[in-house]
Amino acid sequence: MKADVLLGLQWGDEGKGKIVDVITPKYEVVARFQGGPNAGHTLHFDGKKFVLNTIPSGIFHENCLNVIGNGVVIDPVILKREIENLEKQGVPVSERLQISRRAHLIQPLHPVLDAALEKAKGDEKIGSTLKGIGPAYQDKTGRHGIRIGDITFPDFIERYHQARQRHLQMLNQLGFTDFDLEQLESNWLAAIDFLRQYPLIDSENLIHDAFSQGKSVLAEGAQGTLLDLEFGTYPFVTSSNTITAGACTGLGIAPSQIGEVMGIFKAYCTRVGGGPFPTELDNELGERLRKLGHEFGATTGRARRTGWLDIPALKYAIRLNGATQLIMTKADVLSGFGKIQVCTHYQVNGILTQDMPYDIKEAVPVYQEFDGWTEDLTSISDYHQLPVKLKAYIEFIEQHLKVPITVVSVGPDRKQTLFRNAH
Repeated sequence: MKADVLLGLQWGDEGKGKIVDVITPKYEVVARFQGGPNAGHTLHFDGKKFVLNTIPSGIFHENCLNVIGNGVVIDPVILKREIENLEKQGVPVSERLQISRRAHLIQPLHPVLDAALEKAKGDEKIGSTLKGIGPAYQDKTGRHGIRIGDITFPDFIERYHQARQRHLQMLNQLGFTDFDLEQLESNWLAAIDFLRQYPLIDSENLIHDAFSQGKSVLAEGAQGTLLDLEFGTYPFVTSSNTITAGACTGLGIAPSQIGEVMGIFKAYCTRVGGGPFPTELDNELGERLRKLGHEFGATTGRARRTGWLDIPALKYAIRLNGATQLIMTKADVLSGFGKIQVCTHYQVNGILTQDMPYDIKEAVPVYQEFDGWTEDLTSISDYHQLPVKLKAYIEFIEQHLKVPITVVSVGPDRKQTLFRNAH
């Protein structure tokens, strides 16, 4: 058996949570492989809305084991709140969730350090979610981190106090005093006690045991390819590897054990925070896209920047991930736009290219225009019922990307998902 991977091809917010939820019945294990509570995977079904930050999006299905992998960083306070909210709504999280011992903890002062470091950057700030993700990964790579498996050790508090002292020294150097350590620490330690009731496992062994038993495994990514630490629009990136390779390191899966790679993209583009965005619509059209698409962060509430679809960026993301099939979301949001633009190439220093340049700020988008469609797509239940102009748009994208678009989403609900025979 091999693990299939589902991840975002843009700057995150592509609709991964919904699609994982839709396809989970095909899988017996769903595992998050990177990121932390900076993710906001939104799901709609049965008239309810759920936002998941750390828990895998397969949690709503019985007979599916959900795993938080070693590549994830966990804020115990946020995870405790997330679990309690789901349990109140009748989701038996304790029966369906297991946590890797190797996953690192976001400590009480990590979000404070995040805020202090962003403040110190001034106009050069990254646009962090201020969840402590970056400082937690910095401690991990600096070999100062505390892993969730450590909470079972008798010297856990001593380890934490050593880490706290180091963080306080850093904050003192930054001159940042806007925090209440006693309150932060009290909540954090209570959440640690809460998490001790959950199975802490060697997730790499669990995944390999699942393979040997012939079980189906889905690796769920967070954020998006263009936020990858290595290949994203650095330095305006996240602190983890959001690409397929991150599933290998974040779950302990060998490259040869990767199966299908499902890449998700919106029918247009969005981005949260700072950083280059070649096709951005910083005008009334962009504001219309934002309102129609409800483009506000599920985790932060921040307004997302909006723009037209970017083919060169998608080709780059597909190549990095080895995507074998594509999923287009939010096609319904473009209904009513008389004309739709698609960036097919960049002009970089006078040269026409479809390659992503090292300095994406130098990329000037070259567009091709399409006639839009006016039909409401949200009640359509069959791909063949889609407007001819939308199908032409999809087929054009597919021809350029040379990977089949197998699913089209026409609304936020589970039911608003159209499966397509792309051949």
